[in-house]
Amino acid sequence: MISSIMDILALEKKYKENSAQTKVRELESKLTDFQGNSENISEISSELSYYSELSVKTSQIQKDLKELKNAKEMLEVENDHEIKEMAQEEIDTLEQDIENLDSDIRKMKISKRFSSQDDDRSTILEIRAGAGGEEASLFAADLFRMYKQYASKKGWSVNLLEASISESGGYKEVIAQIEGKNVYRDLKYESGVHRVQRVPTTESSGRIHTSTTSVAILPEAKEVDIEINPQDLNIEVMRSSGAGGQSVNKTDSAVRITHIPTGIVVSCQETKFQAQNKEKAMAILRARLYDKKKQEEDDKRGDMRSKLIGSAMRSEKIRTYNFPQSRITDHRIKKSWFDIDSIMNGNLEEILKEVKDGIINQLLKEEDKSE
Repeated sequence: MISSIMDILALEKKYKENSAQTKVRELESKLTDFQGNSENISEISSELSYYSELSVKTSQIQKDLKELKNAKEMLEVENDHEIKEMAQEEIDTLEQDIENLDSDIRKMKISKRFSSQDDDRSTILEIRAGAGGEEASLFAADLFRMYKQYASKKGWSVNLLEASISESGGYKEVIAQIEGKNVYRDLKYESGVHRVQRVPTTESSGRIHTSTTSVAILPEAKEVDIEINPQDLNIEVMRSSGAGGQSVNKTDSAVRITHIPTGIVVSCQETKFQAQNKEKAMAILRARLYDKKKQEEDDKRGDMRSKLIGSAMRSEKIRTYNFPQSRITDHRIKKSWFDIDSIMNGNLEEILKEVKDGIINQLLKEEDKSE
């Protein structure tokens, strides 16, 4: 609440300069003299849109603050009752407008600060069964289906890169590429351990079992992001393995690649063609190396933002799916949803938005405490 001239002066100091205007001119000049690819121009356009809106809101709050200061000064010296009433009405309106603008600007800056340069990238999705045996692998398959259906609703494409099928028909491990606009931005907070509580179909006594499955969301890396020395790779080819029948190839088409410096091992046997499997395996390797590089950079940087975001995106147990109670609980934001069937069918919009907003709000509180 703006209760005094001192409050106005504090806000005037806060918004003394409109640095966004300078940034808008710089970006407009970049676009005019632009030479590069479509990805670069998209990034510049996005930045220009942000700073243009920020500049407009900053100019408006500067104008409102000046008018509010004049109105308060008039209220103090004016003796005419009607004029004082008009001044007070104007003050009430301006104070509300200023509070709304200040809130809008803060939200814009918060969103900008906690965004990632990788937000517009496609992703590598990795899901692995954890504790719980066959039930864990079945839940891994359920999660993969959930993300596939959400991707379909968003108009994204899902390309299977590697899968290891369990005896029950679930997934011990499944890796896929999800391509589309802002895939990483929407899914990045899904990384972590997902726990399921339900009665397995194989359980005759009807006892509830608890199983876990891990999910990793990695931004897709391009060759320019990660330089891989061919001499650092040990590439092996072999026959595909599987449940038998048509799923097993008769040629040495499966590929396994070991990155010797890090010990990271990736494999792919999803197609009948060795070259395609090698390409897919390299995509997985680049994503893992890029993610490793980012984590190391965050650790070296050591700032509060990096630590808070890193911990939020690499949490251990992040969510529990309780089927008997039709409840999904996200432990990071301590919130539950009670439409489990709909969510498991890919209706993730609400949960993803609330998780993102909740995590950012918590990070801001922690950051405020540290200041």
